[in-house]
Amino acid sequence: MVTGSPGKKTTGVVGEAAEQLALAYLQRQGLTLVQRNYRVARGPSARGGEIDLILRDVDGTLVFVEVRARAGTDQGGAAASIGAGKQRRIVRTAQHYLMNLVTLPPCRFDVVAVDGEQLEWIRAAFDAG
Repeated sequence: MVTGSPGKKTTGVVGEAAEQLALAYLQRQGLTLVQRNYRVARGPSARGGEIDLILRDVDGTLVFVEVRARAGTDQGGAAASIGAGKQRRIVRTAQHYLMNLVTLPPCRFDVVAVDGEQLEWIRAAFDAG
C-alpha cells in the first residue's frame, strides 16, 4: 500500500533523484565514482552512518559527498540542513571506510545542495576536526 498525498514525491524518491543529479554533475566536473551509498551498520559498537557518494577528484583526493535536497530555501535551504551532528556521523563513516584502505589518500568533505531546480556544489564544506 502506498501512503502520502497523491502527486507528492516521497523523501526517498526525492533523495535518489538528487543523488543522481549530483553524481552526474560531479562526473561532468571530472570526478570519478568510487562508491555510492556507503553504509556502516548500526550495532553494539557502531552508531551507523551513510555517505551518499564517494568520488575521486582529478588530483587523487578522495571526496566524501553529502547530497541534500529541499523544495526551496524557505527554511535555510538544503545546505543549512547539515548540522554538526550530521557532520560528525559523516566523518565517522568516512573513517570507517578509510580503515579498509592500504594507503590513505588526501580527503575532503563536500556537499551538493539541491534547492528546487538549483544545484550548488560546496567543496570542503566541513572538515574532520
